[in-house]
Amino acid sequence: MTTILRDPVPADADALAQLHVASWREAYSHLLPEDFFTAEYVAGRQKMWNHILNHPRAERCIQVADLAGTIVGFASVGREASVKETTVPAQAQLEAIYVVAAHHGTGIGQALLDATLGDSPAALWVAKDNPRAVAFYRRNGFEFDGTEDIDPATPQLVDARMVR
Repeated sequence: MTTILRDPVPADADALAQLHVASWREAYSHLLPEDFFTAEYVAGRQKMWNHILNHPRAERCIQVADLAGTIVGFASVGREASVKETTVPAQAQLEAIYVVAAHHGTGIGQALLDATLGDSPAALWVAKDNPRAVAFYRRNGFEFDGTEDIDPATPQLVDARMVR
């Protein structure tokens, strides 16, 4: 089976929310409290994806990886600073890139990054305690710039900015 990269449509919102939550569970469950993934958290992701897909913005590029009708990954790139940044050292910001663990190492993450960002200068935020993601970003030319942030809702996750 071939993975197809495509633009998401509003009907993909629930699948994207489920994938987003599943990816966070796979990547961060060892750092988050056992009760972090509540029904409210899942509902929040569904609301977020419904809003994003029903109100597209020209400055955001989102691609999903579709394998036989199942979304197994996504990437989102924006053009404005996040709440965490007061200055952006690059033109673009990788807002998110997730691939379910069953498809790690298949090239889907690289394909998503290439399709949304290419080799453009950019910034991103990564959990410092996510060595797989850090290695992936370093292979793609990103390096830490020394800026860190801790979200009070998830104090166990230290986010660090990487740029290229």
